[in-house]
Amino acid sequence: MIVIQNVGPSSPARIRRLWVKKIQWGVLFGLMILIYGSHAPLITLTKVDGQVPFNPSSCVVMIELTKLLISLVTLVLTGGSSTLLALPPLVLVAPYAVPALLYALNNNLVVLMQAYMDPSSYQVLSNLKIASTALLYSLCLGKRLRPAQWLALGLLMCAGVCHTYSSLDLGDPERAEAEDGPRLHITAWGLFLVLVYCFVSGLAAVYTERVLKSQRLPLSLQNLYLYVFGVAVNGLSSFSSVGGEKSFLEGYSGVVWAIIAGQAANGLLMSVVLKHGSGITRLFVISCSMLVNALLSWAILGLQLTPFFLLPVSMIGLAAYLYYR
Repeated sequence: MIVIQNVGPSSPARIRRLWVKKIQWGVLFGLMILIYGSHAPLITLTKVDGQVPFNPSSCVVMIELTKLLISLVTLVLTGGSSTLLALPPLVLVAPYAVPALLYALNNNLVVLMQAYMDPSSYQVLSNLKIASTALLYSLCLGKRLRPAQWLALGLLMCAGVCHTYSSLDLGDPERAEAEDGPRLHITAWGLFLVLVYCFVSGLAAVYTERVLKSQRLPLSLQNLYLYVFGVAVNGLSSFSSVGGEKSFLEGYSGVVWAIIAGQAANGLLMSVVLKHGSGITRLFVISCSMLVNALLSWAILGLQLTPFFLLPVSMIGLAAYLYYR
């Protein structure tokens, strides 16, 4: 979150500028929360006979390519096209490859973990990435958090667990066992993998923030470097795993293109937050998006909300108050 320092007595023009900046950041956060929260319901709307009709890896490539093209157009429109006339030094560009590699590693870990735990256990335990991100944020960026802020992040993690748990259909264990249905389970190897996943997730976010803030370059140029590697890494991963799966653009509909546009916009907005704000704000955006996800699922998909839903809502509100007061 951007903290605007108290500048003492100010002119009406300066006060107006401060309020305009606060409103701009509020709109940005609202858009990010809405896009994050609508992602899962939109994917559900694309399903045909319970199956996603498109190739998910190709969708990731298209998202990265869209972000790359938007960054390129933004750089040209803002007068930074001269930076494209010569190849940048390798030492300047190489750090931007690391986030792409880390996120690609995490995408593969998500697939691998499914063999060692059920999806519900993964959803609950993945909330540990809030703790890993906070610890790495404090250690790697040298940001000292107040005790109240640590308590706020703990509440945020608990809110994620409560929200996930409230959405689980645990049913009758004896009946599930008799029907040989899906049950909660996790192995020691699965627990190790989810801890690695949470660590890598936090490291990727903190490292990206460090790179964006350490180099005095236009954000559009930095995004260009980031997404060149993003397209390359995810493109190699996608085309190497095509085989007998769906073709690259098979099953694309208007909703799929809306998902691509939304996720591309969210990635670019997140880079603004990491450049001018902090990665902790990203955690609050993701947590608030869970609530939007639940509300949209209720409104669009007809899923039922329980009174237990109010508990994570209250915990997220209290966490935001404690962290940013």
